[in-house]
Amino acid sequence: MTLNVTLPDAVYRQIAELAARQQVSIERIVAAALAEQLSGWARVERMAELGSRERFLAALDKVPPADPAPEDRI
Repeated sequence: MTLNVTLPDAVYRQIAELAARQQVSIERIVAAALAEQLSGWARVERMAELGSRERFLAALDKVPPADPAPEDRI
């Protein structure tokens, strides 16, 4: 399958440099990167299916109230 994508020049240069160092095609680098990204999204979706708002709120209720640390203040 063919997919035409417009990339920023800097991203394309990084891909081309990586492909040259690894001695593989640009297409192979792009396909591998997309496959890894899709796998990550699928993992997040699976984890989200296991969670529930009720369990989150119940856990949050167990956290004692406290002021933020000085470095976390706005």
